[in-house]
Amino acid sequence: MSGLLAGKRLLVTGVITDASIAFSVAKLAQENGAQVVLTGYGRLSLVERIAKRLPEPAPVIEVDVTNTEHLANLADRVREHVDGLDGVVHSIGFAPQSCLGGGFLDAPWEDVATALHVSTFSYKSLAMAALPLMSPGGAVVGMTFDASKAWPVYDWMGVAKAGLESASRYLAMHLGKQGIRSNLVAAGPLRTIAAKSIPGFDQFEDAWAERAPLGWSLTDQEPAARACLALLSDWFPATTGEIVHVDGGYHAIGS
Repeated sequence: MSGLLAGKRLLVTGVITDASIAFSVAKLAQENGAQVVLTGYGRLSLVERIAKRLPEPAPVIEVDVTNTEHLANLADRVREHVDGLDGVVHSIGFAPQSCLGGGFLDAPWEDVATALHVSTFSYKSLAMAALPLMSPGGAVVGMTFDASKAWPVYDWMGVAKAGLESASRYLAMHLGKQGIRSNLVAAGPLRTIAAKSIPGFDQFEDAWAERAPLGWSLTDQEPAARACLALLSDWFPATTGEIVHVDGGYHAIGS
């Protein structure tokens, strides 16, 4: 078997539609020699249907990252399909509507807590649940949206992503002793289900396409997926705690 990820075994979360970054990661990973196991939650039949669009059928296991029982049983359920993991892709985020679209000052703690649990704490939770399956050289890769700035309408999800970016650095520190890397990919805006759920998110789109030095496609998930594959591969053996921007260079340009 040949390819950048030949022989690698990956757990990929967040495949909801074939327009998701996670789907593109799973597709490219298979095309580059990896075995892929997907996770889904709630709409499991939908994920199973989308999984059939991959180059090879991929098993789907149910994982609610806020459910301690699901996390405790994760390793056993993954072992039903592969004998270990070389990489985990965290592409999970959720915030109640009160936390998005300009409601920053009014969102109640209960909703903010949900956003932080699903979008931030779950990065550590998922990594720890998968850790018994991983060996030195393994990698955890997550998806962020540049949290170094405050974005209109992104509100508490921006705070959650800032927490995710910090959590990745701490995970890098604590798992480095076991040879496990933790890195994030900061993608520009893409027309995914996640983006469509944020009121007013489309106001980013025109500005991004105009100002990104390399230009920016709102419908091409492959650049972000390729960055994930690179970080999961053996070509970044000494890189951890990093955030790789895949945004056409927008983050580097002053406003």
